[in-house]
Amino acid sequence: MARIASLPRKEALLPLELHWSTADNPLPLRCVRWPGQTRRPTTGLEAPPWLSTGPIHQPFDFPGHVRALCADIVRHCAELQHIDISRLLFGMTQARSSRRHGLQARVTPMRFRHGRLTRRQRNGLYQVQRYFVDGREILYLVTFCLPRFLDQDFDEKFITLFHELYHISPDFNGDLRRHKGRCSLHTRSKRLYDAHMAHLARAYLHNGATRSLHDFLRLNFAQLQHRHGSVVGVVVPRPRLLPLTPPGSCPPG
Repeated sequence: MARIASLPRKEALLPLELHWSTADNPLPLRCVRWPGQTRRPTTGLEAPPWLSTGPIHQPFDFPGHVRALCADIVRHCAELQHIDISRLLFGMTQARSSRRHGLQARVTPMRFRHGRLTRRQRNGLYQVQRYFVDGREILYLVTFCLPRFLDQDFDEKFITLFHELYHISPDFNGDLRRHKGRCSLHTRSKRLYDAHMAHLARAYLHNGATRSLHDFLRLNFAQLQHRHGSVVGVVVPRPRLLPLTPPGSCPPG
C-alpha cells in the first residue's frame, strides 16, 4: 500500500483532476527496461508453448493481463467481491536495481479515511488529485514494480496480488481496509496477514480459477520479453495532495 504524496507549496498549481480517454488521450504506456548493470540471461528464455500470454508478435500488455486476472479473482473470492475492478487503475514503476527484494507492488487510495475527499492539514484544507479514465473515476491506483514483480516465483506473485487487493476497504470508498489496534493496515502480525493471503490464493487456484488468465505469472520478465519483444505498462504520476485553501485560512463555506 502507499500514502498520497505531499506537495511543496510552490507546486500548488497542479490540476485537481487528471483525465485520460481511450479515444483522444490514452493512458501513457512505457516499455519495461532492464535495471542498470543487470546481467541479462541468455538461457532459459523459451517459454513453454502451452502457456497463453497473448499474440507473440505484439508487446506484452501487463496492465491488461493483470486487470483480467484480478477481475477473475474478485469473482471467485468472497472476501474481495466488494471490489469494482473498473474503478482500479493498474500502473507500473520501473525498478532501479536487479535486487529481488524490495517494493513489489502498492495500492494507493484516492480518498482519505472513511472515503472523505478532503482533509484539514496544517490549518489548510487539502484534497487528493482525482483520476478519471473514460469518464469513470478511479478510486485506487495499484502499482507494480517491474521487472522485479515478474521475477518472483509463481506463489509469491499470487500472494502479492491478494495482499494488495485485500488492502482495499470493504466499503470500496477510496480508503484502505483498517483493522483494530495500532497496526491498522497489516494487523499486529504481518506474518499472519501474509499467511491469510496465501490461504486466499490457494483457495482461488483450487476453486474455479481460469488458468489461461494466470499463465503469464508462470513466466519471468526475461521469458515474456523474449516471447513478445517487449513488456509494456501504464505509467501515471502518483496522486498529489493539493491545497484547496491557503494554510491558516477558513475553508469556503
